[in-house]
Amino acid sequence: MLCPPASAEPVSERITWLLDGTTAAATVTLPEGSGPWPGVVLVPGSGPTDRDWNSPLLPGRNGSAALLADAIAKAGFAVIRYDKRFTGPYAAANGPLLSGKLSLRSHMEEVSSAAAELKKRPGVAADKIFALTNSEGAVHALNAHLAGEPEFAGLILTGAPGRSMGALLRGQIEAQVSPLPQGKEIMAGYDKLVARFQAGLPFAPEPAVPQAINNMVAGFYVPANLPFMREFLSADPARLAAGVKAPVLLVIGGKDMQVDRRLDGAPLEKALAGNKSASFAYPADADHLLKHEPKPREQLVPLLVQNNYNAAGRELDGEALKVIIDWLRSRSAPELKK
Repeated sequence: MLCPPASAEPVSERITWLLDGTTAAATVTLPEGSGPWPGVVLVPGSGPTDRDWNSPLLPGRNGSAALLADAIAKAGFAVIRYDKRFTGPYAAANGPLLSGKLSLRSHMEEVSSAAAELKKRPGVAADKIFALTNSEGAVHALNAHLAGEPEFAGLILTGAPGRSMGALLRGQIEAQVSPLPQGKEIMAGYDKLVARFQAGLPFAPEPAVPQAINNMVAGFYVPANLPFMREFLSADPARLAAGVKAPVLLVIGGKDMQVDRRLDGAPLEKALAGNKSASFAYPADADHLLKHEPKPREQLVPLLVQNNYNAAGRELDGEALKVIIDWLRSRSAPELKK
């Protein structure tokens, strides 16, 4: 029998393990007591995102994963949240070992190994391990699940794209430049840059494209990034989700400025139409990282929103958190439906 929800403060422990010659690192957060507890693997999104879902590219240290781990553990679940190996305290040592080896497979192995480490913990119910992903993390957890490494008891996909990652990236750039007088020319130049990359041609800057975007695409060619970027642009979470038979919960916030309920939610709902255990939630005031955003959507500026993701004092959206915990309890055991 799985243990009922915990009420005392959870206990956290920092752990490390070896993965393909590198050091992987994570924090395990456990409820009070001895278990058995269902487990949850928190899977970070894109870029140099650490175990707390903080990034050196964004200000603030109030990462949503740390808040989620605490709340989910208080609800009676064991939680592991891990650093991507090119972030966190072992980034400097891991970097040379990972250079040119990053791939969809290497990201999937981080998910798989984190799940394996959680299963080893005393008191964790190894047959009840769930994934909770953010953004790009959906690709890596879905790949792990479909490969059976591991086969999760269920997946929660938050802020997940329903388009290919290349289409999503294009849409995000277009949203930023379309208000500019030269917006169409910028996007035409961007499309040329990406087409050149996908054709295997050398990088050449586009005069109509801002330096920051030229630099971003030039970064695709860096040897350390090249294998991953070749795969990444065509990765499609909706296509992967269509093959999942396990329970799935899709959560896209109404204040998410990086994915869109219509452009991303609709393809994912269509992909999961044959999965009778799939459900969908669109909490009105949750942002991309599940924080509560009180401002009306029409007042939100994408760049300012991103810079405020991890600001001190921001809290998880109550509606989003309730949906997630209620779903986890409903998929774990009757004893957890409290």
